[in-house]
Amino acid sequence: MASFYSRMAGGLLLLTALTTTAQEKTDLNSSTGIQWKLTPQAEIGRDSVQAFKEGYDTKRWVPAVVPGCVFTSYVQARLEKDPNFGDNIYQVDQQKYNRNFWYRTEFASPAMGGGKTCRLHFKGINRKGEVFFNGVRIGLLDGFMDRGDFDVTKLLSPSGKNVLAVLVYWPGKPIANHASPTYISSDGWDWMPSVPGLLQGIVSDVYLSVTGGVVISDPWVRTALPAKNQAVLSLNLGLNNLSDKTDSGELTAVIQPGNIVVKQSVHMRAGEHAALQFNAAKFSQLQIKDPLLWWPNGYGDPNLYSCTIKYTSGGRVSDSQRVQFGIRKYSYDTTGGVLHIKINGEKVYVRGGNWGMSEYLLRCRGSEYEVKVKLHRAMNLNMIRNWIGSVTDDELYEACDKYGIMIWDDFWLNSHPNLPDDVYAFNKNAVEKIKRLRNHPSIAVWCGDNEGYPLPPLNGWLREDVTTFDGGDRWYQPNSHSDALTGSGPWTNFHPNWYFTKYPGGFGGNAGWGFRTEIGTAVFTTYESFKKFIPDSSAWPRSTMWDKHFFGKSAANAGPDNYDAAVKSYGVPTGIEDYCRKAQLVNIETNKALYEGWQHHMWNDASGVMTWMSQSAYPSFVWQTYDYYYDLTGAYWGVKKACEPLHIQWSYADNSVKVINTTLENHPGLKAEAIIYDLNGRVQTKYGKTATIEAAADTTTSCFDLNFSTENIAYKKSAVASSGAVEAPDAAAITDGNSGSRWSSGYSDNEWVYVDLGVEQTIKTVVLNWEAAHARAYIIQVSNDAIHWTDVYSTSEGRGSVEQISLTPVKARFVKMQGLQRATDFGYSLYDLEVYNTNRPALTDVQFIKLLLTDAQGKTVSDNFYWRSNKLADYTALSKLPKAAVKYESKLVNSNGKAVIEVTVSNPTAPVAFAIRVQAIRTSDGERLLPALMDDNYFTLFKGERKKIEIEFDAALLQGGGYKLIVEPYNK
Repeated sequence: MASFYSRMAGGLLLLTALTTTAQEKTDLNSSTGIQWKLTPQAEIGRDSVQAFKEGYDTKRWVPAVVPGCVFTSYVQARLEKDPNFGDNIYQVDQQKYNRNFWYRTEFASPAMGGGKTCRLHFKGINRKGEVFFNGVRIGLLDGFMDRGDFDVTKLLSPSGKNVLAVLVYWPGKPIANHASPTYISSDGWDWMPSVPGLLQGIVSDVYLSVTGGVVISDPWVRTALPAKNQAVLSLNLGLNNLSDKTDSGELTAVIQPGNIVVKQSVHMRAGEHAALQFNAAKFSQLQIKDPLLWWPNGYGDPNLYSCTIKYTSGGRVSDSQRVQFGIRKYSYDTTGGVLHIKINGEKVYVRGGNWGMSEYLLRCRGSEYEVKVKLHRAMNLNMIRNWIGSVTDDELYEACDKYGIMIWDDFWLNSHPNLPDDVYAFNKNAVEKIKRLRNHPSIAVWCGDNEGYPLPPLNGWLREDVTTFDGGDRWYQPNSHSDALTGSGPWTNFHPNWYFTKYPGGFGGNAGWGFRTEIGTAVFTTYESFKKFIPDSSAWPRSTMWDKHFFGKSAANAGPDNYDAAVKSYGVPTGIEDYCRKAQLVNIETNKALYEGWQHHMWNDASGVMTWMSQSAYPSFVWQTYDYYYDLTGAYWGVKKACEPLHIQWSYADNSVKVINTTLENHPGLKAEAIIYDLNGRVQTKYGKTATIEAAADTTTSCFDLNFSTENIAYKKSAVASSGAVEAPDAAAITDGNSGSRWSSGYSDNEWVYVDLGVEQTIKTVVLNWEAAHARAYIIQVSNDAIHWTDVYSTSEGRGSVEQISLTPVKARFVKMQGLQRATDFGYSLYDLEVYNTNRPALTDVQFIKLLLTDAQGKTVSDNFYWRSNKLADYTALSKLPKAAVKYESKLVNSNGKAVIEVTVSNPTAPVAFAIRVQAIRTSDGERLLPALMDDNYFTLFKGERKKIEIEFDAALLQGGGYKLIVEPYNK
């Protein structure tokens, strides 16, 4: 199988590094052609002194990937089997890598003129690195964000050939939290395997800069916003005179757009460090009228400014740096015990996703971050949580700035009851992280610990670090699932109604929806991706090999058995391809409900939710939206639909239809419409509804309630029960039309509940919709006075779930379920008790719900689609859909430098073409054209309908060839 690098080849645009651009820079990363080699420290022993010399023989050393980790270099050199495939990574001899390694390279001296200074820069070594330049030890980097900034001017080789060697220290075990700051998940988690060597290596950029004697350090642009039409900027930076002479010059900063210029004369002694500040009190031009504000995705444009800083001396530029920033102001409150985030004075409803790692072997680099973040923007998300600070690359932050994605940024602690072995190194790295990243407008929250509190003294230190080095401009959150948050998890699959029903409980934190930093579900891949990492011999049935990719005991939190049951609710799969096909429907249904359930309660305690996870670091079956290969699973499409800024949605629990408006604009004169189809594609007009509404900015608007039991004569009638358990005491829940609410009796056998129909009516059918706690033996009784009861049905073989009971027609006002024997240790628990004077409505077992939201001109501004079953979580009727043969036409066009396939799909004959999937394939080898952005997928067309979608990708993926499409409905 191709490596991750080769999979990503093909012309993806590189992001420009915008935070620290020196006047003259020489990249020493291996991607530029610099030949790095590595070998275990133990294998050269006393020969290490010779390794510092030019021309040392490294033929037996392994070519090194820099930046990267040691193990990745061995994989790239084909000295290890593809770690993504099967159980290969579990077969690696860990001891081969769990030790220290030498890195070494030789490179030519940069061009140097009089008065020039050459510095060597490291942006990260995991876990420690001793740096030797031409045989001289120039420093120790301690922690994977410790900055290396070494003046090597006097150490440059007279021959022009320089030797750089780095002794990289293995992080050691245990990892959490002992080795922090490091990659906490590197020794394995319930979503990625343990990595041999624990991701030790030169993990970030290495480069040389050539400047004058005075250099700029840590420029920091702060933005204040007294009003939306007025911004006040300040610029802080350091100047360091590295020379042995006094220097006089001028510091100039130019801010664009606006061509705002500030200048200051500077006089510095040899070796002096000066801290400079430019503020509006001294420079009135730093007060900006009508600024272009930075907004999160869905709330406005993520406008960015640049600040180019130059220090000039003697008519020459000694050093220059360019900083990118956004004018914005974050504010926060915890009203009602719920965290609310505001930006530029406006509440932001958070819809986000957790990143565990960008890639489990640190092979995500450069432009790939832009791809991942663009997919998050396309899903309509507005926040990424950098879980336990596992991503340190600038490119993530730059892409989030560009696309309006806020970042919840963790430090490197995980709820373990121990401090890092070196708290001082930890804190030094924390300060470096803040100073390195604070210009990014995307950072919204700094978080101390994952699911715990930083132990003393770190909690106090981190809080003070944020206050001091970020000016308190962002919120410090000590614990990721407490303190105005509603916990974390669960991480397993639930039926959609669960996400709407009080409450989808988490672990830790407060009760309620509130702000949930992580909650998720297993997410199975498509069959095409499945084949790439699971051997054919282990493909079917479910095997221990699946567990190597976290579908089993290794990911018990994901509830694989629950997920498996959900897949089987569509019918027992006939094989792995059918399993993957059905799984995408589960992915859509569950992940859409997760976000819609929170939105259903928006601002009525709910202020945000982040899925665990939105990104895939390892080929697996859990916690992802797009998969490792960038195939957009059903989860992606469920999230994308749910998170539309202006969105119409249905609640499976209470059948209400609402419009969710998370924009800052009012939308008057909207028409909301629900169209109900039966399984045969026939419109069921008596169940449909319409309403004209105004969707006010940043709020939810109720449209109407759907009633799928129009013949249910018990609907909304009063109910009385013998008792009520603490968890569900209200008997009225059985008649409210809400399949998410329930009544539960006390924990004894002789309990009952009855419905008052109001007047005497003919009764032919009773439907009991049981929770898991059902009756094994019970009687159905009727009465006209609720005192004298007549038995009309009895059973000692109650099955639970949905029981439909046909009766000899009888007239009565009251209908009772009288329990005789419980099937569980709990009470009797009913979602619904329905009563019909017919044989029950003629709705097919599964129905389709199409929601449309149109503006005053009749233009569709939101649409949505659901499938609903009469019997909770039973979609087997979908297998009875008649086969559909859709038609399509397509063409390839060029749009803004990207290849775009325009596809129109139509359903000319079949009553329903359900969940149509469109794939773009490269004709030369049958590979999928990925990564790609698509408008829609897994969409349904009724007879005569057509849909146009676009598939955008990098033209280089075609490799000079053509494409073909695979367009298949579920009922193909």
